Amino acid sequence: MARVVVDVMPKPEILDPQGKAVQGALPRLGFTGVTEVRQGKRFELEIAGAATDEVLADVHRMAETLLSNPVIENFAVSVVEPAEADR
Repeated sequence: MARVVVDVMPKPEILDPQGKAVQGALPRLGFTGVTEVRQGKRFELEIAGAATDEVLADVHRMAETLLSNPVIENFAVSVVEPAEADR
């Protein structure tokens, strides 16, 4: 069994109102020094069997068609070791 992570983030040229709201709230909570916040999504997929090239190609297609909006978002796919994912 493999765990594959798809991280989805707004493209740099796309406004991120949620990130701006978090950035504005941090100083009010006493956190300083943060110059930018971008908020995204993380999907963790448990895959039956090994994370082969074919499986990862399927995950890329999943990310392109369902998990992200390719017009306004970028995504990255990575295989995560079980111990790393459970932290």
